[in-house]
Amino acid sequence: MSTQDAYPIDVEAIRADFPVLDRNVGGDVTTPGEGEDDTEPLVYLDNAATSQTPKAVVDSIVDYYYSYNANVHRGIHQLSQEASVAYEEAHDTVADFIGADGREEIIFTKNTTEAMNLVAYAWGLAELGEGDSVVTTQMEHHASLVTWQQICKRTGAELRFIEIDDEGRLDMEHAAELIDDSTEMVSLVHISNALGTINPVEKITEMAHEVDAYSFVDGAQSVPTRPVDVGEIDADFLAFSSHKMLGPTGIGVLYGKEHLLESMQPYLYGGDMIRKVTYEDSTWEDLPWKFEAGTPSIAQAIALDAAIEYLEDIGMANVQAHEELLAEYAYDQLNRYDDVTIYGPPGDDRGGLVGFNVDGVHAHDLSSILNDFAVAIRAGDHCTQPLHDTLGAAASARASFYVYNTREEIDALVEAVDDARQLFA
Repeated sequence: MSTQDAYPIDVEAIRADFPVLDRNVGGDVTTPGEGEDDTEPLVYLDNAATSQTPKAVVDSIVDYYYSYNANVHRGIHQLSQEASVAYEEAHDTVADFIGADGREEIIFTKNTTEAMNLVAYAWGLAELGEGDSVVTTQMEHHASLVTWQQICKRTGAELRFIEIDDEGRLDMEHAAELIDDSTEMVSLVHISNALGTINPVEKITEMAHEVDAYSFVDGAQSVPTRPVDVGEIDADFLAFSSHKMLGPTGIGVLYGKEHLLESMQPYLYGGDMIRKVTYEDSTWEDLPWKFEAGTPSIAQAIALDAAIEYLEDIGMANVQAHEELLAEYAYDQLNRYDDVTIYGPPGDDRGGLVGFNVDGVHAHDLSSILNDFAVAIRAGDHCTQPLHDTLGAAASARASFYVYNTREEIDALVEAVDDARQLFA
């Protein structure tokens, strides 16, 4: 069986588009490109934090800065017109990618966190009050948990948490108890960045709508890795980040149903989001510009467009199949060890990551040892401190996979973990 036959995508061809994967790292190397003679080829398994960037995406940024660098929506000259068209078309590309009705429903933000804060402040402060509740889950990222926590403190609303079961799945009976007539918003992560759990966002959105509440889906781990259609989910809001899907840092996306965005007041004020200003009052620009105050992340938006094009060339169903294949393989390989605890559902029923701990080895020490073997993973609480408290773990190690990863790289991970086990035995 050839390598190509073994995967749903041509991994070797994809890897050729990522120069960083040719690097050698590990050991005591601290300066890129120096002292690498005794190191190993990079095994990058930290994709849930940030993915690598292909040449086509970098080229799109270079082309913008070299060919038509100008501000948008403010100039009549040709460069500004070209930049404006490219920036606006990036909204269209994102809308098509997630099944939105049009660019009016796509707001560019700094990241997923800012997208959540936008809704929490622009909608939450105006709509929440005493007697209301916001329902979320025990597995939320701090971007969601802390945001709603602080908004509820300011408004007097109650924040409720859907519990998880022993496999790291949501307790749906508990969800049904918590989502009631007092609920105004149900905010939940689509795929847990610590457990790999794939949550039933369609069902929970339906439960929210049955009591006239809204739903907010954190798509930071799902939109980059599988087909996501906001129409099928019927989500009222959804957020995700470019840097987890082959794009640049510094840009994220808030999707919102048009009528909801129309009803909300802006979160930020300034240039480009206004229609008319007097000394006494101001009126707002049409969507989506109403929520995009100031000079936006133009180059980043253009590069996000290029990243989506790259992923669509692979096919999002293929991206999902490849990621799930690797996650199941990693789960099975690590699950052979009695002293390795894996968090979340079984390997054939999770997103493309595996969170785990080795008995007697702190996750930070494990990550440091793996770095000596040129294996890059994440260690810590993954911005889910309350979840780790629930799990009874101070921290965990996390290996996460993407389109350029291989089984051989997972073998390297497992070999390094085994060495760490023996070192601390």
